[in-house]
Parts: sequence; C-alpha cells; structure tokens
Amino acid sequence: MNGTVFSRQQGAVRNLVISNPAKRNAMSRDMWQSLADHIAQADADPSVRVIVLQGDGDQAFVSGADISTFEAQRTDPEDQRRFSAAVEAAYGAPAKASKPVIAKIRGICFGGGLGLAAACDLRIAADDARFRMPAARLGLGYGTQGIARFISVVGMANTLDMFMTARIFPASAALSMGFVREVVSVDQLDQHVDALASSIAENAPLTIAALKRTVAALSSAHVQEIAARPEIVEALARCAQSEDYREGARAFMEKRTPNFQGR
Repeated sequence: MNGTVFSRQQGAVRNLVISNPAKRNAMSRDMWQSLADHIAQADADPSVRVIVLQGDGDQAFVSGADISTFEAQRTDPEDQRRFSAAVEAAYGAPAKASKPVIAKIRGICFGGGLGLAAACDLRIAADDARFRMPAARLGLGYGTQGIARFISVVGMANTLDMFMTARIFPASAALSMGFVREVVSVDQLDQHVDALASSIAENAPLTIAALKRTVAALSSAHVQEIAARPEIVEALARCAQSEDYREGARAFMEKRTPNFQGR
C-alpha cells in the first residue's frame, strides 16, 4: 500500500499527517510532493495560523526516503532529478510558508525525516524519539542547501558529527545540540504541542510572516552561489552515479553492512 499525506484541523491549527505506517512513514516521491502541496494549501488558507507536521502512529515521525523505490526512481539521472526536486519542494515549503511550521516528533526521525524536521521552524520531540542521518551508510551526496540548513540549526561541529558518524542519537542529545526546542514525555506530547501551537496562533500573523521572510533570506544568503560551484556539483554527481550508491541501497534492503569501495 502506498503512503499518503492527509490533513486535519482544530481551530487555527492545521495538522499534516505523514502516513505510511507499514514502512515507518518512509516517504516516496509522490509523498514528498504531496507534503509540499499540503503545506502550500495550508499557508494559503486564511483559517490556518499554525501548521504542525507529524507521523502517523507511534513508531515514527519519518524514517526517511522509501529506499525500496531507489532502483526505480533514483538510479537514472532524470529520475534522480525528479526525486530530488520533490524532496527539495517539501524541505523548502516550511520556509516559504508565511505561517509557523512545527515538527511533532515521535519515534524514528531518520534521513529524510531528519532533514524535514530541520526545515521546520520549531521541533518538539517525545522522549522516545531517535535521530539519525544515514547518508554516509547509503552512499548519498547531501545537497548544499540541506547542509546549510543543518549548520544553521545545530552548527558546524554537530552537522559534521551527524553526517560523518551516521550514528543514532536520542532525544536528549538532540536537545543538547539545539536540534529540538523541547523534549517531553510521550503521554504529554500531543497536549504540549497543541498548547504551543494555540499560543502561537494568538500572535500577530503579519509579525510572524515578516520574521519568517527575514530568517529565510538570512539563511539562504550565498547558498545558491555555493551550490553552483563546479567542484561541488561534480562531487555530488560522483556520489549519485557511483557503485557505492547502489551498494548502499542494496545493503539497506538486504539488512547487511555495506561494502563501500570509493567508486
């Protein structure tokens, strides 16, 4: 069964639910694009003041991109471009939105889920949340905009740690590095996020919109110029076209340690 994104609204708060429970809310290309569309629709709706992203169920926020689709959607260069465009649309949507976007995180928040959470304005985690950036275990080259986003959230040292080690870290570590704003118990998460969202919804929307425009401009300064540098374009292309990239996806699907060769 394919995953989906659906919405529900309570007062001025629109909850967007990422739903693929059988795969711990792993995201297909269509789901990434659907999420971007849902955020844009919520932003355009005058009844909405705050947007909350969450995973369906209690196992995961988002476990990452759906690795099972990699062979079909991420090996051909044009397919890679379409997949990357859908992911970037979802990552870019929270910053483009004039309204606050909160990530409500339970359970697994890995890979694309970690990137999505980093793109949100605020992140609140339950104490059962676990975080990981496994790009280096999959042979993935992570784009310049994504790296810049992580640096803006947690700083250079923590970004290097996340990406180089590909380690799993708990909610307490995410709090200490500043990735999440707060960690609360599982049974308090819904109530806590509801109260936070409601309190923000009472504030002046034009002030918040102006703040978000300013933050987005400051965060993106020079990123496009850096991303276009030939050495960076070439390095990312080498990852995408490498045998290591295919080996990483195969090893993940086969639940074994990848054997990377650097080619």
